[in-house]
This record gives sequence, C-alpha cells and structure tokens, in this order.
Amino acid sequence: MLAVDLVIECPHCGYEIRNPRPVSVGETSIFEVVPGMQVSASLPLEPSAPSQPDPLLGADFGVYHLDSLLGRGGMGKVYLAHHRDLHRMCALKILMPELVRDDRQYVDRFLNEGRSAASMSHPNVITVHAVGQLDDLYFLEMEFVPGRSLRQIIRDEHTLSPVKATAVAARIADGLAEAHRLGVVHRDLKPDNVLMTLQGIPKIADFGLAKMIRSKTAASSSEPLCGTPQFMAPELFDGAPASPATDVYALGVTYFLMLSGRLPFHGETLAVLVGEVLREQLPNIRKIIPEVSLEMAECLALMLDKNPANRPQDGIKAAQLLQAILGQTRDLDNLLDEAFRDDPAVEWSHDGRRHFVRVRFPSGRRQSVIVEASSHAAAERLLVISSTCCDAQPEFFEQALRLNSEMPHGSIAIQDDGGRARFMVHDTYPRATVDAEEIRKSVLEVAARADAIEHLLTGHDLQ
Repeated sequence: MLAVDLVIECPHCGYEIRNPRPVSVGETSIFEVVPGMQVSASLPLEPSAPSQPDPLLGADFGVYHLDSLLGRGGMGKVYLAHHRDLHRMCALKILMPELVRDDRQYVDRFLNEGRSAASMSHPNVITVHAVGQLDDLYFLEMEFVPGRSLRQIIRDEHTLSPVKATAVAARIADGLAEAHRLGVVHRDLKPDNVLMTLQGIPKIADFGLAKMIRSKTAASSSEPLCGTPQFMAPELFDGAPASPATDVYALGVTYFLMLSGRLPFHGETLAVLVGEVLREQLPNIRKIIPEVSLEMAECLALMLDKNPANRPQDGIKAAQLLQAILGQTRDLDNLLDEAFRDDPAVEWSHDGRRHFVRVRFPSGRRQSVIVEASSHAAAERLLVISSTCCDAQPEFFEQALRLNSEMPHGSIAIQDDGGRARFMVHDTYPRATVDAEEIRKSVLEVAARADAIEHLLTGHDLQ
C-alpha cells in the first residue's frame, strides 16, 4: 500500500491541516506520496476561527448583487446572486483571498473547475456561465439550483427507495458519461457534490479536482491523489492514476449510500479505512435492505469491484447498466391505485399510455387530469401530469401570466387541442423516481389550479 502524508482541508475554514488524523465523512483530501512513511491518526481537527461579518453580503460585486450565502466549502463561499445586467439569479462561488496568498494551486484548481465544467452542456451537470477576477477576488458564476444536495437528502430521509436510488444513480452516470466523453475525470464525486433540483433531477457540481485523462505513459504515481477517502477506489491507494473507472467506483459508493444510508467501508482512521477498502469483502446490500432486487445488487457489486477491469469502464457503460435495471420500475397502474384507492372523490381509467383522472371537489365542480409517461430513454423519462382549463383567448393572457408567476410547482402553458389554443396546467417528475404520494399531491394540485383558473377566467365548470 502507498504510504501517504495526509493533507486535509477543513470543510469550514478551507485551511489545510498537514498531519495524519482521524478521517470524517465528506472531507476532500489531498494525498502526497512520501515513500516509507506510515499512516497513523493522532491529531484532532483544529477548531475553526470564529465567524466574522461578511462584507460581501448584500453588496454589489461587479455586475452581481450578493443576496445571501448558500454555503461555504474548502475553497470559498457560494452566494445566491442576482446578475443585474441579465436579470437572472445565479450561484456565485468566490475563492477565499487568503488561499490565493498562501498557495497559487488554489487558483489553478479554482480556474480548472470553471474550465472543466464549462466544457460540458448536460442536464445532469451544473452549468458554468463565467469565470473571472475582480480586484483580488476570483469568482465562478454557475446556474442556481434550488433544492438540496444529495447528501442533505440522504441525511434527512436516511435512505432512498431502491427504484429512486437507481434512477438517481443513472442520471448521475449520464452526467459522468458526458464528462468522460470529453476526457474529464471528476475525481471527487460524492453526495455533497450532487445537487438535486426540486423535481428530483441530480446535477454534478464541483469539478475543482477534475483533470484531463492522460496517457498511461504520462501518468505518474508520484502525483498527489485527490478526493474523499470513503469514495476513492482501491487502486488509487496503490498508486494508480485517477480514471473514469475510479469515478464509477465513487458512483457505486454513492449508490450504496442512497440504498442503505451507510457507507460500504468506514474506519475511524485513514489506515483502517484504506485497509477495509483494499481487503474487506463488499457488504451484501440485500441483507441490509431486502427490498433491493438481485439485479440492483449485482449492478452495485460490479461498480464497487476492487478490480477496475471488472467495473463498467466509464460513465457511459455505467449509465447503460443502470438504465437496464430501471426497466423494472413499477407499473403506473399500481402507482395510481396506491395513490387514490382510498379517495372516493377521485376516479381514474386508462387508454394505452394515457391515464385519465377525474377529481371531484367539495363545491361540486370537477376537473380532469391526464397522467402519462414521456417517450424519453429510461433514465430521462418523465411523468407528465396535465389538465386543460379553457380556450386561450387573448384577453386572458395577462391574467394567466400573472397566475403562472404565483405557482410554486408546475406552470400554465398553451397547447393546441384539435386546432384550438387552450390553457393547460402541467407538472413533471422523473418517471423512475416518482412515488404514489408525489403523484397524488401533484394530481390534486394540478386539478385545483386548473379548475381555479377556469373558474376565474370563464366563470364556468367546463370539465
């Protein structure tokens, strides 16, 4: 095993602590090869300095106005900002100036994050709009993703259902596939670096440790290894360079964590952790969570195989494998039955791919809702929940747009219905991750919204 000198960034203040010490979940580490040095754990984490008032909060920063602080990591702070020229909200990451003074490598990593992510345009990768410098501050403008990180979701919900976890893993694999097509290895994939939209779509973030894939002859075992120990593939600890297969291993650890709420390998010290990763057998996920199917367990075992040659070789292969597993998702009839079997005010039927739900309100009014799956590939398939309101007459446009801005979920659109333009309320969810409760809530909300709009604009009950 490779002996290392552990250099860990405090997740609160961003400073490096250059001593071996116990490892905590979620910390990104830099491993420097020191031949013959033994790994031990003795130094506790130094307490971070008391927080000081942030002079940037509420202030203008170039063309941005910094509204609030979204988070703080090892390299800088992320603000919710308003681009005053383009009139859009964004997430602005600003590198801590003290890091620039102490180590130029932080600037290189920061700029690398912007360039690596900006080279990709994919629904499962955070979009980077700009990277630049203002006075002595380096910044990165990214799309703002309202929602939570995958780590927060796992912390709050403990586990995800097997189908939902598989679907999320498939979408993450799709994002990795795009990076790998472009020759980019992420090197620090973990739930902290996956943001989940309000619709449950994962987006990979934080390419600060990413690197371009180099030829085997150019790779050197003496280069620092970067990542979070619990998510690092066994071969990395033996000196092998990062590769698409090591990203697949990190995705496997993330998948295991989503399914079970625990890590496959965990040690109180780095030495114990590395020993388990290198030598211990992967825990049987079906003994931990019996609901996990045999196919899911086999897929997980392949992604976490200690031999990189046995894993899916990149995100493309991993996505294909996970999408095949998703072909076994629950039938929509069963989901609708579970959602409405105890609700006498709701009736439903189906005609091919379309399901028709009739909702009766206490006032006596009724509204019809259509539930159908889109025709996308398995991992991208959407469940579309919609209801038509009334004819889209020009005199209603202004009021409809005003109502649209007030809706927390879903939206009002105009669709062609047999040559007639009609207002429609619709909402969407990823098909593979949606559950019966989400369907129930969305159908009732879409029905109520559509009926209210219909009544407000026409005064009639047309459904």
